[in-house]
Amino acid sequence: MNEAQDERDVAEQAARCRQEDPVFARWAEGYGVIQHQDLTQVRVQELAQSLGERSGTANGAAFYDLLMALDRLASAGLWLVVHQTYTRNVYLDGRPLDTEDFKVRPEGHTGGSLNMVPAYAGYLAANAVTGCTRAWLMGQGHCVAAIDALNLLVGNMTEAHAERYAVTDKGLTRYVRDFYSYRLRDDGRQDSPLGSHVNVHTAGGLSEGGYLGFAELQYVHMPLPGERLVAFLSDGAFEEQRGSDWAPRWWRAEDSGFVAPIMIKNGRRIDQRTTMSQQGGAAWFSEHLTLNGFDPILFDGRDPAAFLWAILEMERRLDAAAERIKAGQGRYPVPLPYGIAVAPKGAGFPGEGTNLAHNLPLMANPRTDARAADLFNQGTKRLWVPINELTAAAGLFQQHRASGRPRERDHVLAHRDVLVRTVPEPTFRPVSEEARCDPAAWTTASPMTAVDRMFVAIVEANPHLRPRVGNPDEMLSNRLVATLGLLKFRVTDPEPAVPESVGGAVITALNEEAVASAALANKGGINLIHTYEAFGSKMHGAVRQEIIFANHCLEAGRSQRWLSMPLILTSHTWENGKNEQSHQDPSMAEAMLGEPSHVSRVLFPPDFNSAAAVMEECYRTHGQIWTLVVPKADLIPDLFTADEARRLVKEGGLRLDWAGYEVEQARLLLVAVGAYQLIEVLTASRRLAERKISHTVVYLLEPARFRAPRSQAEQAHQASPEVIARLFPAKVPARLFVTHTRPETILGLLGPLHTGTRTSGLGYINQGGTLSTPGLFFINRCSWAHCLREAARLLQLPDSEVLSHEERQALDGRRSPHGVIIPEAVI
Repeated sequence: MNEAQDERDVAEQAARCRQEDPVFARWAEGYGVIQHQDLTQVRVQELAQSLGERSGTANGAAFYDLLMALDRLASAGLWLVVHQTYTRNVYLDGRPLDTEDFKVRPEGHTGGSLNMVPAYAGYLAANAVTGCTRAWLMGQGHCVAAIDALNLLVGNMTEAHAERYAVTDKGLTRYVRDFYSYRLRDDGRQDSPLGSHVNVHTAGGLSEGGYLGFAELQYVHMPLPGERLVAFLSDGAFEEQRGSDWAPRWWRAEDSGFVAPIMIKNGRRIDQRTTMSQQGGAAWFSEHLTLNGFDPILFDGRDPAAFLWAILEMERRLDAAAERIKAGQGRYPVPLPYGIAVAPKGAGFPGEGTNLAHNLPLMANPRTDARAADLFNQGTKRLWVPINELTAAAGLFQQHRASGRPRERDHVLAHRDVLVRTVPEPTFRPVSEEARCDPAAWTTASPMTAVDRMFVAIVEANPHLRPRVGNPDEMLSNRLVATLGLLKFRVTDPEPAVPESVGGAVITALNEEAVASAALANKGGINLIHTYEAFGSKMHGAVRQEIIFANHCLEAGRSQRWLSMPLILTSHTWENGKNEQSHQDPSMAEAMLGEPSHVSRVLFPPDFNSAAAVMEECYRTHGQIWTLVVPKADLIPDLFTADEARRLVKEGGLRLDWAGYEVEQARLLLVAVGAYQLIEVLTASRRLAERKISHTVVYLLEPARFRAPRSQAEQAHQASPEVIARLFPAKVPARLFVTHTRPETILGLLGPLHTGTRTSGLGYINQGGTLSTPGLFFINRCSWAHCLREAARLLQLPDSEVLSHEERQALDGRRSPHGVIIPEAVI
């Protein structure tokens, strides 16, 4: 129908429908707070006709019987959500609650959860009607009470929920008492499987949704062809995170499944109206969406039937657009259907539409305030569904076997299991053991070229995997030349003689969160993310959310089976002296080192072969983010043989027996973390060897494997005791760590390797500017000369034994370091 039709015509059409069909009329009466607007009635009637006159659903139930059951299910869901927030006891007979039935300390994001009930109920109904189990995603993870409540009512639970909860007074009472219970078990872990956000026990959950805005960036990249996803989004996230406007630019029928994004437009943030509401509300937003390539659809966000209609209507429109493209009658971007569910915050319960509705919609705690208790009992009386009606209604949503489809907890996106069929042998560069001892004989290459070649080889060897590259900028200068040549930028209007394609797999935008999300969302395929290191921090929240969820899945015994993803930090701190201090920041690697080491793996490949070995191993693992700090310069020396590179990856570190002096009698350990740091350490090592000072050079590829483990999983990922003893023998107390990161970070991380005052660290100390790489090392006091001075201190030697008079002057700030410690400046 024409949505511009005036209200009178719609009202007359709805009235005719009710007059002509008594079953329709019975549904149209609504149930409690669930009421059906005339426009929704007309839309639903047209949907019924499109499904077939008086159509049966996929499980054999009559269409309007299912819709009437949907009203009751949604009402019961609202009833249970407010009980979660306020009560410690639940009675299915709907009796008024007394003082002792209420919680001492109510808690919950109640308003948003109430708005999510009709949304998720409509999603369940769409699946029941069509016999297709769609995936779901919720950006506003704090609204999880709606999902958990409805899943409980229809028996769509994970094992952790099913063993504790049931639709009985006892089962529901335990359920509401678990909500924000804060209890710990005897083993010190959280007792309740319920969370304040989506967690690993939320049936069908994909993401915590604690970082507003990332679902908006990811949904369009999630489903593979043939898959369907309903994404529930937040109007608050619209102002939180830019980049979701680009979704129509990325969707392609050839390699993307159907997406149905739905914004819950309830108009309020925590304590004020959203910016959207202040700028003109749904009408303004609809115009904004149209200008950005969407096909907006407004509907009643209080009515689960409206959600059912909207989901199927969006899929119908997207399918029609795909058919036009296939027939050569359209072009990308297609107008991407986008639902706008309009409702006051907390619709269906006292306090709706107010600031209080965000969290606790009643004016006071009903346990201590009689007026609040009365409001609660009045509100829940309108929502209560007799148990016989609820049981019958829920039964119509439990016919998965009859319709031959999986339960919603088992939708395809929640259980990815992705395999690389072939990992091609890397093309390693030859390394001469004799030549690597002589810098004049070094061969050099760019480690990023190794990353590029390995990624292309693996993608080409595994055509069954959909590739995605998250690229904010500078792809060619970052040496991903072959990757771009193979996969090309995804655009809607390719420019001649440029590596662009309508079907390109490289997602590029000047927004780090958006491009990282394109890869993070592609869990059914193979991915790579890269960025200037200094701008990796802008990706932090999106990446951390994935790490948290994957780690919690592991703890719950459900390891994630999506292919691990490399996050490449290149054009990094020590290569960006020329670009001012904004480009000189190792914070992203430091932050990733703080996350669980068995999920967040942070590696510093020192040369071409080690970078190739890292990429070879990355895609053999699952459910991990590999943060790789990789130089792009082609002047990085080839120092590790193929076997040594693979051993580095396997063990996390390696002693360089070809470097050092009198290694078995070493008095000092020189430990490098980072490619440029290794070059400085090797320079210092040669001077120590000239002075006949015994020492060992060690390289740490993955330093977090040498930390004090914080969990059993980290313990299992740790370097073996044999490796630790070999690299860090107890008899050598003098230890100098020279690191890509800030020294405090690496020293804190490597606490178990400390030997008190005989351990020291050098690295980035927040000094920067417009500088050469040697100049950057010098002002951060971690050049080879600074390494020698610190080594002398640790060995309790005068620095004159390892440094010349001129070098000491330069270190003391009494003469220029140019021509003494660092090269002469060339102008």
